[in-house]
Amino acid sequence: MNVKNTTLSLFLLLSVHLFSQEVVENKNFVKVEPKLSYLDSIKKTFVKDEMASCVDSLWMKELTNLDLYNNITDDIKNINIDEKVDYELPTELLKERLAAMDAKSPFNIEYNQGLENIIKSFLKNRKRSFERLMAISEYYFPLFEEALAKQNVPLEIKYLAVVESALNPKAVSKMGATGLWQFMYQTGKQYGLKIDSYVDERSDPLKASEAATQYMTNMYKIFGDWDLVLASYNSGPGNVSKAIRRSGGQQNYWNIRKNLPKETQGYVPAFLATMYIYEYHKEHGIIPNRATVKHFATDTIMIKKQMSFKQISDLLDVPVAQLQLLNPSYKLNVVPVYHDENHFLRLPQDKVAVFTSNEAKIYAYTQHELDFREKPFQVTKAIVVRDTMNYTTQRITLPKTKYYKVKRGDNLSEIADKYDIAVSDIKKWNKLKSNAVPYGKSLKIITEQSIVRTIKKEPKVEVVPSETISESQRVVASEVKINKEEELASNPERKDIEYVVQKGDNLGNIAHKFGTTLADLKQWNNLSDHNIALGATLIVAKDEIVITTDKATANSFKKKANLATGIEYYVKKGDSLFSIAKKYPGVTISDIKKWNDIRGGNIKPGMKLKINV
Repeated sequence: MNVKNTTLSLFLLLSVHLFSQEVVENKNFVKVEPKLSYLDSIKKTFVKDEMASCVDSLWMKELTNLDLYNNITDDIKNINIDEKVDYELPTELLKERLAAMDAKSPFNIEYNQGLENIIKSFLKNRKRSFERLMAISEYYFPLFEEALAKQNVPLEIKYLAVVESALNPKAVSKMGATGLWQFMYQTGKQYGLKIDSYVDERSDPLKASEAATQYMTNMYKIFGDWDLVLASYNSGPGNVSKAIRRSGGQQNYWNIRKNLPKETQGYVPAFLATMYIYEYHKEHGIIPNRATVKHFATDTIMIKKQMSFKQISDLLDVPVAQLQLLNPSYKLNVVPVYHDENHFLRLPQDKVAVFTSNEAKIYAYTQHELDFREKPFQVTKAIVVRDTMNYTTQRITLPKTKYYKVKRGDNLSEIADKYDIAVSDIKKWNKLKSNAVPYGKSLKIITEQSIVRTIKKEPKVEVVPSETISESQRVVASEVKINKEEELASNPERKDIEYVVQKGDNLGNIAHKFGTTLADLKQWNNLSDHNIALGATLIVAKDEIVITTDKATANSFKKKANLATGIEYYVKKGDSLFSIAKKYPGVTISDIKKWNDIRGGNIKPGMKLKINV
């Protein structure tokens, strides 16, 4: 018993020791905070609305699924409405229900064997499809009914979108018809729907519904019968007119059906069968799928800077699929910004609150991403690190001549104020005797231009009397002088060479005179055309060696020339004279042209160039 007590006590002591050690280790443990990205740092500062998002991912999938569209389209094309279908639905009961529907609708809903067959076919083969469609219609039907009611069009037309696109705004037929109402390109344009690289309003539920309603109204004015309006929507008014003529002038859809295109023969029956199933789905045991909400509470925001769905999704935590559903008219998943037209983004109301509360931060993030994108045709200039110990900067002021063309209403006082100069100076430069100045005259204006120049610091040298220098000292002094001359020659000062335009000059002869090209002259001087003003100062050479005769001798330059060695360079794909010159310090474009007798600026891959370094 004593042994057991001793063992238990020892075990407890060890446990306490280990536990205390673990506590100490945990106290010493420091949690390292992960570094936040720019996106996370922006989102961390967002003012968030407390309203929870009411979007279900499965619901979103149903709204954007193309399977329903493909299945229903195949049914309408291939179904034989004259073929009887075995399904338990008494004919007399069907007749009663169709009569009840006809009493409430402007459509001619009359019983016939073909309509019975297609209703039974849908009930037998497409029950699951209609359960899904009825869930999706809870989002779209209120939008359709609003547009139809404005034009006094029968609200039953909303079922046509089920037949046309299975309520998918991204549906596209083999012929190119697009959107919920399947508009062809030319028809969409005719009814005011915008179609360009970014936007296709045929997929916009509101605008496409308004266009479809206007089309129905126009067709009803022609045919005066809603069944024929539906037939013309599918095959075109021309085919309906031909079918009426071939039928001896009859104007009932069921009488002219055999003379319509094959697809249209099953089109109106499919519409009426869809209407029947929606009306009597409970009686047939069809239970619509339900989403978390029946209809999105959404709102729109005008976008002021181009944004992608990916950026919006990252910032607002909204799935891209949901953005595509709410904004189906944006083809490239980008909300563009045009200077003459506004574009709007539709979002759930809780996300609208987040967007409007943090609008400035959101646009700052999109600008941040834009700044980091690779820009086309951008040349990155090399940065030269100067030896600040041996060089210093000096600001100098140089005169710069400009020419001002007198406009209507100008006077000398206003012109002088514009350039911060005196009226007397303008009169002196242009030899004017009075303050009157004629309209259209070019006035010479001389202003001051401040530039910063980098100069080399000269080391202080003590002058030693020649009589105190021995022969050996003369030799050492001579060597020091030679070394100094070589150093100055090997590290020469460089600057841009400027030229003042003289009378009779043009860009061509200036380029020839200085061994450069017209393109280089225009680039260096920011010229948009070949026009130059008399007295203007042009840069005619870039980064050239400045020869200072009191610092360099002829012998030092001869020595440098003797040390220069020629190498051969083979032009690679993507090379230019500028990029090649930058590879060899001290070599300019003009040098390469001169050494290789190149007159223009064109070089080809594989060309051999001589480079003196």
